[in-house]
Amino acid sequence: MSQFASNVSKRLFSLDVFRGLTMFLLVAEAAGFHHSFSELAEGTIFSGLAEQLHHHPWNGLRFWDLIQPFFMFIVGVAMPFSLRKRLATGSRSDVTKHILRRCFLLFAFGVLLHCVYSHALVWELWNVLVQLAFTILIAYAVMSMPHKTQIGISIGLLVLTEILYRAYNPGDPYNQGQSFGSWTDMLVMGKINGGHWVFVNFIPTAAHTIWGVICGQVLLSHSSNKEKLRLFLVWGVAILVLGFALDLLNITPIIKRIATTSFTLASGGFAILALALFYWAIDVRDNHKKWLKIFSVVGTNSIFIYLLAETVGVQWFRDFGKIWTEGLLLPLGISEKVLHVITSLLVLFIFWYITYFLDKKKVYFKI
Repeated sequence: MSQFASNVSKRLFSLDVFRGLTMFLLVAEAAGFHHSFSELAEGTIFSGLAEQLHHHPWNGLRFWDLIQPFFMFIVGVAMPFSLRKRLATGSRSDVTKHILRRCFLLFAFGVLLHCVYSHALVWELWNVLVQLAFTILIAYAVMSMPHKTQIGISIGLLVLTEILYRAYNPGDPYNQGQSFGSWTDMLVMGKINGGHWVFVNFIPTAAHTIWGVICGQVLLSHSSNKEKLRLFLVWGVAILVLGFALDLLNITPIIKRIATTSFTLASGGFAILALALFYWAIDVRDNHKKWLKIFSVVGTNSIFIYLLAETVGVQWFRDFGKIWTEGLLLPLGISEKVLHVITSLLVLFIFWYITYFLDKKKVYFKI
């Protein structure tokens, strides 16, 4: 443990902002902004921007495809900080019990969210929280190992993914609905996702959480800020280039929906580079501007606001917002598409204010 800094209680404001911005974008989707903005932007110069707020249908990469990798990577970055803090007041067994409990709750919440989406009791395992439950377990199991070993295990998970997909369907390993991932879904859930998402995405994307853990350990080390940033830039660019190279050379296509190895590498590279940017711009430059708390407060209750937005938010807050926007603005002759955007922004503000209020009162929901 000697390579780690002694100040175990210190929080990285840049990490809070990075996590908060990621969650802000997630709850913006739940508020309906992405959909309403796309409708408004259709046929305008903003249509390309609106397209980036939706997942790519298959082979390709859009900005919105990076949000889940960012989330899973950020969780990994925070794990060494949390571990050091908990070990300062408890034992390793206590930490392990906490991790197991947390992963169980994440899994349960993920399953329950699908019941909310379907308005029925269903057994579906495609939610990000379910994925996260598995990736945290894997990352925690290896995080005490040397960095080279952790990197080797993450590479092994990507190689395993390649083997499983190519062995199951050698002629067309990444076929929609006829891949190893789809076969596993039929085996585990008896159904295939209409959007072609697959449950076994947690195998390759565990690399995101492992890489996050390594980055968190680097941030806690005694290395200089310059050396930390150099490592992030070198490794971020390297795996980003490798991911796109696999796609461009027609070796493995970049497909977010089944988390191909090329997608995992490319999105992981973006995640590391994004962390480097936030760390340099905020912590290294000591640029702790007050306005950045707009995002950081969302990150302090990230799981809570995600669950709230995906349940009560979608089912109740949107209709609540319409009462005010339609009642006040519809008589003014504002178009329906513009009204929808304003409504979604109002709902997003409500979500944000809840996190701001909780942060001011120092109320934090932890699992």
